[in-house]
Amino acid sequence: MIIYNTLTRSKEEFVPLKKGVASIYSCGPTVYGYAHIGNMRTYVFMDFLRRVMKYNGLKLKHVMNVTDVGHLVSDADEGEDKVVRTAKETGKTPYEIAEYFSEVFFRDIALLNIEKPEIIAKATDNISEMIEYVEALVDKGFAYETSDGIYFDIMKFPGYGRLSRIDLEEQLAGSRVEVNEEKHHPADFALWKKASKEHIMQWPSPWGMGYPGWHIECSAMGRKYLGDIFDIHTGGVDHIPIHHENEIAQSEALAGKKTVNCWMHGEFLLVDNGKMSKSLGNTYTIADLQEKGFVPLAFRYFCMNAHYRSKLNFTWDSLRAAQTSLERLYEGVLAHKAAAASSSPAGVSVSAEAENCLKEFEEAINDDLNIPKALGIVWNTVKKSLKSKQIYDVLMKMDRVLGLDLDKAEEVMSGKSMGRQAEDQEVEKQVLELVDKRNKARAEKDWKTADEIRDILKAKGITIEDTPDGARIIKT
Repeated sequence: MIIYNTLTRSKEEFVPLKKGVASIYSCGPTVYGYAHIGNMRTYVFMDFLRRVMKYNGLKLKHVMNVTDVGHLVSDADEGEDKVVRTAKETGKTPYEIAEYFSEVFFRDIALLNIEKPEIIAKATDNISEMIEYVEALVDKGFAYETSDGIYFDIMKFPGYGRLSRIDLEEQLAGSRVEVNEEKHHPADFALWKKASKEHIMQWPSPWGMGYPGWHIECSAMGRKYLGDIFDIHTGGVDHIPIHHENEIAQSEALAGKKTVNCWMHGEFLLVDNGKMSKSLGNTYTIADLQEKGFVPLAFRYFCMNAHYRSKLNFTWDSLRAAQTSLERLYEGVLAHKAAAASSSPAGVSVSAEAENCLKEFEEAINDDLNIPKALGIVWNTVKKSLKSKQIYDVLMKMDRVLGLDLDKAEEVMSGKSMGRQAEDQEVEKQVLELVDKRNKARAEKDWKTADEIRDILKAKGITIEDTPDGARIIKT
């Protein structure tokens, strides 16, 4: 298996530190709000990595953190804690906020057939480990105390910046004057923040009451569950310049050696060829997709259309096309399943053909998770003119990586097609909205509007019959 290492900017053969076992750490969600589809693309990539490794016979020891404290509004140690801010806005406790959005997150990844990592590590469950980690960095001379916290001294770590390959001095030239004049270098980052009495989440420490910095969480929990060195660390490309750069610095400073063999990053998901932004109203969630009649696995299929290291552009039309393609894939699988159930023997040529398809598929997935190429091979396999049990069995094996529930194709296709279901759901929603508007118009004795709406519905094949119990909808 070959994978791309962001640190070396090259593809490398994956050789696990422990034979037969892959150790992985993945940056998980900060549970202060709903995860959007851009976040979910990163976790779909994480899932493909898991599935390919399991397909290859490896056991997994995979850790994913849940950040429920310490992630400030700015990744550069500025502003309020994200979870605390949401708690204040809603009148709930930070723990209630974290629990709610954690539940939503894990529900969403389940809908996308994203396997849950073996170990889920909550930041608030590992505060003592973080304090010990910071103490050790202070003792080794890599960290110092200021009036507002404990900071990592990046100038004490010569390798700082090698993941993102940034030139610190060039980057800081002409930048604003650093507010915190106590920091040795403007890019020094917080390991532990001292808390005011009013701060909602805080713990006792050698430096008084406070809370951990975001970056120290992953280093401390990675070390706790995976040891001083592990195989792979995953995350989104947005983590490269700050979060993962800081992780490398503090982890290697403490261990005195390399702590991660390979860094893997998933690229951005664009929306209408632009960045996702709350101000633009395009930070869609899985629930938003479902409300428009799309099945979550259509988004998983959509993610397969681009390599994880390439940007992918989301539009509603492209998602609709993905759902249609998934539906057709199910139809193709069912044709082979029907042949598998028949008593007619399959020829030797079919077996050889099926084996060749599987070999090509395995070569694709093991070439840095080339899922788009693998999906093309799946389609070539499905389209074989001679339907057979051998082809069906190969497709089932391929789906161990795809995660598209191809074994449940009959269940999905037994009713209406997914595309028609989506369309019907949207039409039904529009009809109910129109009926509701007509009822309000009648209640206000606005007969003109009520008649206009009745005519619109009639044009859609819907007749409204007014009864003493209310409007009755009749499909004609």
